[in-house]
Amino acid sequence: MSSALAIAGVTAVLRDLLNNGLIDQKAVDSLGYSVSVSVGPPDRVIPANGGTESSQLNLFMYHVTPNSGWRNEGLPSHDASGSQRLSNAPLALNLHYLLSAHGSEDLHGEILLGYAMQLLHEMPILSRKAIRKALDPSPPIGGTALPPALKALADSGLESQIELIKITPEYLNTEEISKLWTATQSHLRPTAAYMASVVLIESTQSVRSALPVLTRGPVVKPEPLNVDTWYESGITAVAGLTPPYPMLAGIELPNKQIAARLGEAIKLTGYNLNGTNLVVRFAHPSLTTPIDISFGTNANEESFSVTLPNTAQDNIDWSAGIWEVNALLQRPGETETRSTNLLALFLAPRIDVATSTATRDSTGVTINLAFTPQARPAQRISLNAGGYEAWPEKFTVPTASLQFKYAQLPAGNHLLRLRIDGADSLLVIRLTAPPQFDNTQVLTVP
Repeated sequence: MSSALAIAGVTAVLRDLLNNGLIDQKAVDSLGYSVSVSVGPPDRVIPANGGTESSQLNLFMYHVTPNSGWRNEGLPSHDASGSQRLSNAPLALNLHYLLSAHGSEDLHGEILLGYAMQLLHEMPILSRKAIRKALDPSPPIGGTALPPALKALADSGLESQIELIKITPEYLNTEEISKLWTATQSHLRPTAAYMASVVLIESTQSVRSALPVLTRGPVVKPEPLNVDTWYESGITAVAGLTPPYPMLAGIELPNKQIAARLGEAIKLTGYNLNGTNLVVRFAHPSLTTPIDISFGTNANEESFSVTLPNTAQDNIDWSAGIWEVNALLQRPGETETRSTNLLALFLAPRIDVATSTATRDSTGVTINLAFTPQARPAQRISLNAGGYEAWPEKFTVPTASLQFKYAQLPAGNHLLRLRIDGADSLLVIRLTAPPQFDNTQVLTVP
């Protein structure tokens, strides 16, 4: 694959081919003096200081489009989390050129355009040899070192990309040509359009790729005495919708709650959950490493329960919000550890109303709220008191106590609801029919 220098490399190679072609075709004999090939916008061909127009060819790359055949090659390039690069997907481009002929005398433009079009017609593919010769001439042209820009093109990798670059003519009607020349603020000259395809630009960043597959399914050795006799068990077909591997289907929370709290037991249900070395893994965006809870051996294929810890240290390590939960276990008769799918778990904060206070002054009401687990500065936090919502005062370190200020909050008893990263403190008792508010979450405001 090529580097980002490949676009300029194609233009440089075409210019070199046109220059050499004019020499080989003895264009000098037809015109009476030497000609040159420039690469740039047509408005720069005539000197800005009022100089005269010389006989020359100008190659101008006016447009770049994605190549439809290669644009979806190599996707996806990252894993599901978006953090690990799996492949360097190529950027596939088509380059569109205007080849214009300028003449200082009559017929010079037509003569030059004829030579150039014949050359590109006879050389529709840029060979690897031609690319190396144009970008890295040895010895240097004229015996002098190349300019820095041209010297950098030698490392573009254009000659080693997997697909050769093809040069094909394009048809532009008079309206399209008129628009292009008007956009360049130049006078129309004899013009031909070409497309160079395909340029493959690829990054060289490190990637992670899977090891090759050695066998499909466990190896079966029917004759233990002969180690060379073995075969693959192959892919197992299952007649049903039940998956043959460990899978989580849902999380059952206590007391019909919509979120769990530290110290409570949750029940994970699913399929093929029996095994040894069972570990329940909890991952949170604010943590660099997940929290693992070892379970040991589980004999139940359909479920197991795990109690969330609730110590002083856990109130620091855990945080309210949305967690990802999955299980890792070793199935009976297997030696590898399997991982289940991920499920979302809402971990709700618990308000300590007994140690929370509300004070009123001339500016309004201030509620000093105590809760667990600790809140982190980057989390989205709000407190709803009797239908009035406020956001905490700014804090810079994890804390279990926040201050909320209300410009207008009536006196009386108000139900409190703390929301951290979308997880609300449990305000409703759902075991009753109909559900009721939890009166322990009431704070008296003076």
